Amino acid sequence: MAKLLLRDVDVRGKRVLTRVDFNVPIKENGDEIEITDDTRIREALPTINYLREQKAKTVLMSHFGRPKGKRVQKYTLRPVGDHLHTLIDQPVIFSHDTIGEVPKKIIAAMQDGDVALLQNLRFQPGEEANDPKFARALAEFGDVYVNDAFGAAHRAHASTVGVTMFIEKRAMGFLMEKELKYLHEELDNPAKPFVVIMGGAKVSDKIGVLKALMKKADAILIGGAMANTFFKAEGIPIGASRVEADKTNLATELVDLAKQRGVKFLLPLDVVEAQEIRAGAPTRNTSRLSREHGITDGWQAVDVGNATIALFEEEIAKAKTILWNGPVGIFEIPDFAEGTIAIAEALAKSDATTVIGGGDSVTAVKQAGLADKMTFISTGGGASLELLEGKELPGVAALSDK
Repeated sequence: MAKLLLRDVDVRGKRVLTRVDFNVPIKENGDEIEITDDTRIREALPTINYLREQKAKTVLMSHFGRPKGKRVQKYTLRPVGDHLHTLIDQPVIFSHDTIGEVPKKIIAAMQDGDVALLQNLRFQPGEEANDPKFARALAEFGDVYVNDAFGAAHRAHASTVGVTMFIEKRAMGFLMEKELKYLHEELDNPAKPFVVIMGGAKVSDKIGVLKALMKKADAILIGGAMANTFFKAEGIPIGASRVEADKTNLATELVDLAKQRGVKFLLPLDVVEAQEIRAGAPTRNTSRLSREHGITDGWQAVDVGNATIALFEEEIAKAKTILWNGPVGIFEIPDFAEGTIAIAEALAKSDATTVIGGGDSVTAVKQAGLADKMTFISTGGGASLELLEGKELPGVAALSDK
């Protein structure tokens, strides 16, 4: 790593302003807010606990939801602070304001080893605008800056980039380091065969990533609604399936590029089609897809079919490195989740290095109860895609060089 790491910095007795990603999913129960998945909080624990052990004064900051620069009670970080308190078994001092006199007094009174949490960064319009005045106000709370929020590292906001203009020592936390190790270093030179499984809805979202990965992959397996755009480009009837009708040229370009590069580019051989998108809707497995036998008029593709599952399992079994980004069906509805669960199970059985590249595929792996069988699960959706595409992340670029 060319950037400064947390363990390279003496933090004892110092105020360490630490950007974390506590943007967790919640459920509202009347006035109560319930955190439905605390993975992002748990992933920050190695950094937080290290700072506590080193007797630093840890000042945490995070965004939460999309309050758009206003105070929205639903998005207060208070319940997150309470939950963190139970995880570290130590009080977390909560500041009801993000900047100003309230946090200033709290931080001035902190003892070595204490942990404080600032109110939601996005309650302030200056956060997303990367306003230097707001960034400077945040910087006043730290002698050292640590960025451990990989999920927000692709955004040039005040807490990820602006603040770094005003603090001399800027290091990456342990989660950020781990994310870059797997998504950047491991996949830069993957053990072969390298198999990429790409799902999700839109080809247009993944074009840059697919082009970048084609330089390294031996096989690319396509699923999800994005497969429909490839079918349409090949003249296969797609019924009422979701499609990016104006992106068929992109699909053709990717298929041609794979041929030139000698990369196996595998589209579904068959799909599960449904009359409508709802639990309990009539479904059936199509025959082998071709120009003559496509998806039935008025029906929609909702999952990969049995022949496709067998084909994908065969490729996965041969792999030494696997990257999976995006489910291969509408897995949120259990009737349409079989293909996605089969992929998760095939990865769990594999001896390959398995990297789950953020987003819905992480949820799918967890729902299948197989998270502990994967080598690495990324916490960043957009950030992981940009990194895989070869883009520099602003939040990483802003850190001090070693």
